[in-house]
Amino acid sequence: MSQMKRLTATEKMEIVREAAESVSTSDLAERFGVSQRAIQYTLKADAERQKDTAVATAAVTVKLTPEELEALDAVFSAAGIETRTEGLRRLIQAAGGTFVPDVALAAEMARYRALLNEVGNGVAQLTKRMAEANRTGQAAAEFSDLRLAQMRGLARFVLDSADEIDLLVRRRRDAMQLAATAALREFAHAAE
Repeated sequence: MSQMKRLTATEKMEIVREAAESVSTSDLAERFGVSQRAIQYTLKADAERQKDTAVATAAVTVKLTPEELEALDAVFSAAGIETRTEGLRRLIQAAGGTFVPDVALAAEMARYRALLNEVGNGVAQLTKRMAEANRTGQAAAEFSDLRLAQMRGLARFVLDSADEIDLLVRRRRDAMQLAATAALREFAHAAE
């Protein structure tokens, strides 16, 4: 079996660029000395990377009257939204039910929740090991019932904190979605 050529990062970028210019996968495969499947995997991987990193790849153009634009800017300004692009992106996302107003905050909270879960799980495992040691008589003096109760309490606190963070993020997202829906209704009524 012949060895397949590995594409370099530069070659992958070139494949993505040329595919966007409508160069066929068979032509790209021949040019780069790989299979058509390798080209398809490269294009799929790039599409997934763009989706995962939230790379904006499409533009929407809207024509408004000067009065409509002024009203739109006023709504965005009142909401603390600094750019029209961000404001329109939020409105479009709200219309689809996937309003994510603060991606950085949501990601940070998800990371924090995951870390708390790890700590809580670690404490729970430690508590199990301590209880097992007590049952077998290995370290009865070191792991008193009071210490076991304290460890269980700590594990419960950490896991409950992680759940509270998740609930907080969900409530904030839902509240902002309601605000965006109200703004969309206001725009719809203003257009009438």
